[in-house]
Amino acid sequence: MRWADLLILLPAAWYQLAAFPFAALFHQLCASGQLSLTARYTFLLAGGCLLAVTAMGSYAVLLLIPAAGSVLVLLSVSPAHVHTWVFGLQMCWQTLCHLGLGSLALESEDARPAVALSAIMLLTQKVTSLALDIHEGTVLPQTGQGLLQQALPLCSYLLFFPALLGGPLYPFSRFQVQAESLGAVPLPLEAAGRRCLGALALQALRVGLEGWLPCAQGCSILASLCHTWMRALLFRLAYYTQWVLDEALLEMAGFGLVVGQGDLSGRDLWVLETTHRLAVFARTWNKSTSRWLRRLVFQRCPAQPLLATFAFSAWWHGLRPGHVFGFLCWAIMVEADYRIHPFLSAWATSRVAKLLYRGTTWIFTQLIVAYILDAVESESFSVLCLLWTSYKSILPLSYGVVLLLLSKKPKQN
Repeated sequence: MRWADLLILLPAAWYQLAAFPFAALFHQLCASGQLSLTARYTFLLAGGCLLAVTAMGSYAVLLLIPAAGSVLVLLSVSPAHVHTWVFGLQMCWQTLCHLGLGSLALESEDARPAVALSAIMLLTQKVTSLALDIHEGTVLPQTGQGLLQQALPLCSYLLFFPALLGGPLYPFSRFQVQAESLGAVPLPLEAAGRRCLGALALQALRVGLEGWLPCAQGCSILASLCHTWMRALLFRLAYYTQWVLDEALLEMAGFGLVVGQGDLSGRDLWVLETTHRLAVFARTWNKSTSRWLRRLVFQRCPAQPLLATFAFSAWWHGLRPGHVFGFLCWAIMVEADYRIHPFLSAWATSRVAKLLYRGTTWIFTQLIVAYILDAVESESFSVLCLLWTSYKSILPLSYGVVLLLLSKKPKQN
């Protein structure tokens, strides 16, 4: 296991690390009063365009075109219809990009298509969230200004370099406030440094566990389950490291996160790895995306909002067979989780029974998460078929049967 393996698994990490000096420079220029508000927006926008071209090469045009088109729609369509237009156009564009670049991102050694697709997905989050803000009236159009004056903050928000390749969804209203007040905020070296040390510690833990992965291999079912669980844990640690690194870059640029706004805090990490509730894991995993999906789909869907949310998540991730099966399986498992736990917790009255209940359901939760990750990460339909027909499907099938048996029971959210 090499330290650079993280950068192979998450190719945007190279460019995020390279952006740290520019983030510190931007913050220092703002703090010294050398950048006006217009210059700040321009710096962030130019840095985003430069980072896109550097990280994606010619594929950067696939990001810049929808960003420019979205700004035109935001400025020209009425607030009553802006969300419908933005959502439809952006999701159609993203789907076309997934269809055109999806296989290339999986099969090619060139990381640029994968980086471009990831950035387009993040752009979809930002532009649909902003369109909802305008539609709901929480962000008001800037009347009385020229077209360029109105477009510059929007373009800067959609493409600002600290959040171009990763990071939690940053609200437009907070982006404006932070851009205007950066001169009064000292360089957050301590906060960014803590996050960088956290990312380093997570990667060190991943390096240590990687050495034990061959030891977990074996012919028995138990050894195979341990190997699958450990492989899923290594994937999660890689994503934890990336999320902490993304938030450190935002901190360095002066766009610090309020409590609970980020993707991963120490408490979130503890919850993700110790919860015995699959529904709690689903809400805590990638928290800013979970909040975005809840606002965009769950709260606006009149029927079967949970299933609709996971189905849309599969669409947003690319609609590969593994995505469709993995996310729909996740939805069924969460629905079963809502009904299983009230039943079991009512049964577990003694201390020993509670310990047995929590320990067993924690193991089940870990194995189901590993199964879903296996499905989502499967690169072909044949690999997915092998997963379906393996003994690993027994536990998810059991959850599905229990859901049918307890379908009339009230669910506990």
